[in-house]
This record gives sequence, C-alpha cells and structure tokens, in this order.
Amino acid sequence: VPSHLGSSVITHDVNELTEKLFPIVEAMQKHFSAGTGTYYSDSIFFLSVAMHRIMPPEITQIIQVDLDLKYKTNIRDLFEEFDNFKEGAVIGIAREMQPVYRHTFWQYRRENPHTKVGEPPPDGLPGFNSGVLLLNLEAMRRSKLYNQLLEPATVQKLTEKYRFKGHLGDQDFFTMVGMEHPELFHVLDCTWNRQLCTWWKDHGYSDVFDQYFRCDGEVKIYHGNCNTPIPED
Repeated sequence: VPSHLGSSVITHDVNELTEKLFPIVEAMQKHFSAGTGTYYSDSIFFLSVAMHRIMPPEITQIIQVDLDLKYKTNIRDLFEEFDNFKEGAVIGIAREMQPVYRHTFWQYRRENPHTKVGEPPPDGLPGFNSGVLLLNLEAMRRSKLYNQLLEPATVQKLTEKYRFKGHLGDQDFFTMVGMEHPELFHVLDCTWNRQLCTWWKDHGYSDVFDQYFRCDGEVKIYHGNCNTPIPED
C-alpha cells in the first residue's frame, strides 16, 4: 500500500491456506518433497506455486520471502523489479548459488551430455532459489501456460523427462519448469538473494562450486540459508 494511503497488516490462518492449497498441489508433492508420501501439512511449502488461486483477485502482486534474510536496501526497490518483467513472465526469482541441481539432474545430464541443465552461470541453467520471490498474481492468473503446468499430468510428464526427484518444495517446481519454459521467469540479479550456504562445496562439488557461488555487485539482500551466519554491518 502506498505510504500516503497508510499501510495494513493482514494475518492468514495456515490451516485455512493449507485447506485451499492441498487439492491444487497434492499431486506435485510426491515429486518435490523429502518424504515418500503426500502429507497434508507439506502443502504450505508449495504456497507460492498456487498463490494466485488462493489470494483474492484485488491482490495483484506479492513479494514472498524467507525469514533468514538481511536487507541492505529498501524493500520498495525490490518491488520495482516487477516493472522489468518481460511479456509472458509471471515470477521473479534468483538463480540457485550452489550446484544443488547439477546433483539433482545427474541422470538427465548423463543422458544429455551437452545440456545446459544444471550448468553454472552465465550460460548454464543452475536452477532457482525461492528465498526471494516476486509473484505477479495477475499474470499468473492470466497465463494459460503456467496454469497448465500445475496440472498433475503435466507435472508427471516433466518429472519423467528430466528424471527429477527433489525435496525443496516450490523451489524444485520452479526450477524444473524453468528448464522447459524459461520465458515464465524474470531472473533476479544474485544481489537480490545472495545465498551464503556452502554445504555442497564439502559434498563432492568443490571443483566447480565457485562457478555457482560467485556474485558480483553490491549485495541488497543476504540469505543465510542452511543456518549460515549473515555478515554484520
């Protein structure tokens, strides 16, 4: 809400949201959740995927962020990124800064040795990190393509094509869809979601880690993922 109009805080009941979400995301949970089953409580990790279906129509844009962030700039500046969306883009999201998806797509990469899937920037497709999300709900509602991608049969088809089994919820869905339809995403600069986790550096990917982890420019938002300490001022 513009400052001259005042601002308001609205709280939402998690149980009510989950009740609306579950029928929409139930089928995809088995592909992108840590467990083997489809758990009702896990639906909340897919909130962003179907936000356009559960928020009232008068809400047209939302920024969804993780709690483990430190802001070095005004959040209003991030909101202005909506103006940079190209035609057809519905979600703003930054690249994943570890070789998570180099690992997850291992079978697809082995079968397609020249693929960009899972490769590091600037030319590769390292996947996305959902710690900072710009959701253009109006565009998500309008996009026939995006809504088709929520259908269970479409999700199944893509997971089979990419041999994909993840455990990171909405982030996995956006990453897989981004491999097939990059035009749906406005890629945020890494400085808007400067991830700090280095777990994969010590788990088999030290030789390529820095290619993913590099981020030039003045950081606007630090993301202390996997409990990584955020630098003090």
